[in-house]
Amino acid sequence: MADELFRHESPVEFFREQVEGAMQRQQLQASDWTVYYIVNLLASFVLPARLEQMNAREPLGVRLARALAAEGGPRRDDLRHIADHSLFLAGFFGDSFQRRLVDVDYYICLGGFAYSRLATHDNDAFSDVFGELAEKFVPVVDVLSDISDRSRSSNRDVLRLYERWMRTGSPRDRALLAEKGLTAQASRRIQ
Repeated sequence: MADELFRHESPVEFFREQVEGAMQRQQLQASDWTVYYIVNLLASFVLPARLEQMNAREPLGVRLARALAAEGGPRRDDLRHIADHSLFLAGFFGDSFQRRLVDVDYYICLGGFAYSRLATHDNDAFSDVFGELAEKFVPVVDVLSDISDRSRSSNRDVLRLYERWMRTGSPRDRALLAEKGLTAQASRRIQ
C-alpha cells in the first residue's frame, strides 16, 4: 500500500510529464528541443545550487544591464540565468508579486527580452529554442502556472485570478475563470 503513495522517478521524468500535460491543457505547441529545455530547466531548480543563484541580492534588472555590457560567454551565461529565473518566477510565483513594487509583468518583459537577445547568437545550439521561448514567453509562463496551480492543495482565490487576467489578458486565466463559472469578456470585464 505504501508503494502506491510514492512514485519512483527522476525530476526530469516528473517534469516531462507535468510539462507535456500542461502544454496540452494550454494548447501550446513547441518544438521538442524547447520542451526538452523547459523540462530540464524545471528539474534544475530542485538542486540547491540553482536555488542559491536565485537568492542573489542584486535585482534582475541590474543584472540584465550588466549582462548587456559584458561580452562572450559571461554575457550569454548571465542572460540565460536572467531569462530562466524570470520564467521560473513568473510561472511559479506570479501571484505573489501582486501589489508589490515589481509585478509579474516586469519578469515577463525581462525574461522575454533576455531570451530574445540570446536568440541572436547564431553560434549557439539553443538559439532557436531561445527564440521560441522569447516569442511564446507568456504562454510558457501559463504552462508553468498550470503546473504550479495543480501542485497546490488549496483552492485558488478567484479575485486574484480575475485581477491577474485583467493585467495580463492570459488565455489560461480566462479559461480558469470559465471553469469556475465566470465568463470573461474580451473587454476584460467579468459577468
